[in-house]
This record gives sequence, C-alpha cells and structure tokens, in this order.
Amino acid sequence: MNLPLHSGWPGVMESALIAFAIGMLCFGFWRWLCRRAGWGEARAIGWACVSAIAIAAGIDSWNLFYLGVVRLESPLYARVALAKMHDPDFLGARVFMAWAGALCGVVAAWALLQRRKRASP
Repeated sequence: MNLPLHSGWPGVMESALIAFAIGMLCFGFWRWLCRRAGWGEARAIGWACVSAIAIAAGIDSWNLFYLGVVRLESPLYARVALAKMHDPDFLGARVFMAWAGALCGVVAAWALLQRRKRASP
C-alpha cells in the first residue's frame, strides 16, 4: 500500500484495519458479481478472500517473500532492499495482521449480510 502509515505497532494496526475494510468491500463486490452470474456464495467468499489479500497485503507479502528468497550477499544489497520497504522491523507482523484483517473483513461482511438476509421476510 502506498499510504503513509505509522511505524511500529500503530502502523501494524492501521494496516489491519485498512485490510479489514478492503475485505468487506471485496466481499460486497464479489457477492454482487456472483449473484449476477448465477454462482454460489462459496465462490464469492473464495474470490473475495483472494482479492482482498492481494490488494491489502500484496506489496508487504512480496517484500517478506523477497527477503526470504533472495540472497542478500553484501550489506549494500541488504541496505538497498530494506530502503525500499516501509518499516522493515515490523514487516512480518504487518503481513500477518493484514492477512488476518482481510480474511476477517470478508467473514464479517458475510455474517452481516447473512444476518440481514435472515431478518428480512
């Protein structure tokens, strides 16, 4: 994400809340699309989870993967890789919380719409 987030735990929590909102929006979009196409609710949930994670945690997940796979053989390469990241000290926590926030957002939107569907006659 290209938002100016805080560093440390406040940045982790901001990232999780943004991912939660993205998860809710993605589920709303995919539910609408799947209903128009005649597909089931499970397909909407699955695609909403995938797209919410890709949107909300894509860059940070890629940076975490990159640090684990690429050989940083010199301090120069390590500095260059870390300089491109926002708050590399909390990268793992931010990725975990963004994934959790996106998935919880999809589940919360599904539960909210299920409750509303049951309440209406």
